[in-house]
Amino acid sequence: MTELHLWPIVQCLILLTLANGVPVIAKKMLGEWLSWPIDGGRLFWDGQPLLGRSKTLRGLVLAIVAAGIGGPLVGLDTAIGVLIGFTAMAGDMLSSFIKRRMRLAPSAESPGFDQVPESLLPFLAVRNLVGFSVWDILIGVGAFWIGELLVSRLLYMLRIRDRPY
Repeated sequence: MTELHLWPIVQCLILLTLANGVPVIAKKMLGEWLSWPIDGGRLFWDGQPLLGRSKTLRGLVLAIVAAGIGGPLVGLDTAIGVLIGFTAMAGDMLSSFIKRRMRLAPSAESPGFDQVPESLLPFLAVRNLVGFSVWDILIGVGAFWIGELLVSRLLYMLRIRDRPY
């Protein structure tokens, strides 16, 4: 078995948490201010929103900036932080796109489906930069999945999140 890279996994998990948490906190603090939908309110050919109102330009920018700033704070380059923030949001938008095709409501609970793309894409994107093995990626995605479910419930109890996942 290959050696596990536990510290780099933790570093990436911290940045994923920043990328996913900062937009939620910003929504709570700023409300609708600067919350322009990324899809511009456009509908896909199936009549459903492309992504939905909860995917905002503000959230995208804040996620990328937060992860970029967080990179050096956890011992990684800013560029790696930006890459993690961007790919986490790309995975989140992919989940939203597919959920809209399945006619699930925005922010509807979909365990696994909500966590896997937004953690798998960043782990894959940085795998060669930090030396991740397949096991490192699987452990990181699994840890993010469980961690987000727990943190989401905590943020809901603290009334920061509107709904738990």
